[in-house]
Amino acid sequence: MAVKIRLTRIGRHKDPFFRIVAADSRFARDGRYIEQIGYFDPEKGVENAVIDEALALKWLLAGATPSDTVKAMFNRKGLNAKLVETKKAGK
Repeated sequence: MAVKIRLTRIGRHKDPFFRIVAADSRFARDGRYIEQIGYFDPEKGVENAVIDEALALKWLLAGATPSDTVKAMFNRKGLNAKLVETKKAGK
């Protein structure tokens, strides 16, 4: 099972709102997911996205692959630096 961390769209027509979820890559974009990691409102910007860092790190360390958009969000939130530190501490 290939797990991806990606956005799933919720919200109304022309008023998008996204959940950041860990999902099997075979599941539909807006379908079933394994666990919700956070949420993102595009009107408020990436800086105001809410991400549970512990859950995100758990999935990344388990081998989940973030989508390009989620990877950029993690970079802006500083999560990739924490991932590198966690990997170094584990060795």
